[in-house]
Amino acid sequence: MLHRRCERGLRQLAALLSLALMPIQLSAEQLLAAEESQAFSEQWLQSKARSLAARPHQSRELADDHPLRALSYDEYRQIAFDPERAIWREDALPFQLQLFHPGFLHTTPVDVHLVRNGQARRLSFTPQVFDYRDSPVNSELVDANGYAGFRVHHPLNTDEYHDEFLVFLGASYFRAVGKNQWYGLSARGLAVNTVGEGDEEFPNFTDFWIEQPDPTAGALILHALLDSPSVTGAYRFTVMPGETTRMEVDARLYPRRTIPRIGVAPLTSMFLFNSSNRAGFDDFRDAVHDSDGLRILQANGEAVWRPLINPSQVQVSSFGATDTSPAGFGLLQRRQRFEQFNDAEARYDKRPSLWIEPLGNWGPGRVELLEIPTEVEYHDNVVAYWQPSGGLKAGESYRFRYRMHWGAGSPEAPKQGRVVNTAAGQALDSDERVFVIDYRDGAQSFPADPEAVRIRATTSTGVITDVRGQVLEANGDYRVSLMFDPDGAPLAELRVTLEVDGDPWGETWLYRWTP
Repeated sequence: MLHRRCERGLRQLAALLSLALMPIQLSAEQLLAAEESQAFSEQWLQSKARSLAARPHQSRELADDHPLRALSYDEYRQIAFDPERAIWREDALPFQLQLFHPGFLHTTPVDVHLVRNGQARRLSFTPQVFDYRDSPVNSELVDANGYAGFRVHHPLNTDEYHDEFLVFLGASYFRAVGKNQWYGLSARGLAVNTVGEGDEEFPNFTDFWIEQPDPTAGALILHALLDSPSVTGAYRFTVMPGETTRMEVDARLYPRRTIPRIGVAPLTSMFLFNSSNRAGFDDFRDAVHDSDGLRILQANGEAVWRPLINPSQVQVSSFGATDTSPAGFGLLQRRQRFEQFNDAEARYDKRPSLWIEPLGNWGPGRVELLEIPTEVEYHDNVVAYWQPSGGLKAGESYRFRYRMHWGAGSPEAPKQGRVVNTAAGQALDSDERVFVIDYRDGAQSFPADPEAVRIRATTSTGVITDVRGQVLEANGDYRVSLMFDPDGAPLAELRVTLEVDGDPWGETWLYRWTP
């Protein structure tokens, strides 16, 4: 009997030893969330941002000689997060998180925390969640002290697969998509000194707190701490993916110094060419852009459409300086058909529009648009944002709330008179320019009397002649054409408005012409 007991004990000991020698596949949270938890709340984050603004800014940049800074684009792309380690993957939650490795251009590590029941736990950096493949980085020696950012996955297009739909990566940049869309334009937490004298400042989201969602949650809530030499901020994002992905943003700002030029809800996009300026591009495609126009819905109900351009020199446009914030503004991608681009790889027809809907009154200010010349499509050359009158003053606190709509067009699409195309070219046997503007929706109901439709076309310099309008038999759009003679001017601001039976109809069309 004693012999049998000893034999059984030896077998159990052997089994335990064999288990101890087997590699342990820990979950992402077991690997990452190794630090003690701390209480977290929005009020705590606001207090932290406010107190941080009273102290000098301290950079988190990796040292100049850090090996991760030397990675090339291709070497950095070799490092990939292991999707089997996705956070919340094993919990069958509607959202999953994956992390980005620092390196290449992403050289400011950020701290990512998970929040559950009011307790936050920092995700410690570990190379075990990455596949380094052919990267020159030694995974046994790498020391990053944080991550570059993160991306979020959700069953957006089908119920069976978690699609990537949201990314926070680099400074305060982030991108999102709606259903069946591809990444295009980006947003930022804040823009500082984008135009004017001196260098532009790029604030960083240095810390994130991501709340663990319920199994049936349709929204993900995350918080971010913004920091730069000029300002700190506490941000709350409520993200609701769908056909149009919506994000409600609550931003509280605490300037370290007075900032005359500030951009609230800044958008960054790319415009290379379309039918209005394709003469300088020898390209098989019909258009190349992430966005084709800036739309502004003023508080008084006027809708403005400003086609984007690729200028010969940097230029800034300002719109609607008013005592109240607009009802909305955004960079839109109105062309949504493949044949309008003819690009089977980049699929610009699938790029989202981004509409900003202010919540509450932001006070006096204006929308500004920056356009930078470019010859290549991988440079973002368009920026739009809200510039508060007077900027931000040191020692004060500010709050801006807004809703972001990532999807096809703006959520309050006009019932009539939406500008769907702007084309331009040189007139035959003349130095004049021909402009053609097509409006969609509602033109079929125009009165039979052409005099009932009044076109007002003006220019800041030069001369406009031969203004005509017609309903196109092919598609029912209303087309306005005009001849423009710049008369030697270096720049002209063109404007077209329509009236039907004495009432405003359609969007106000604005265009900045340069040689």
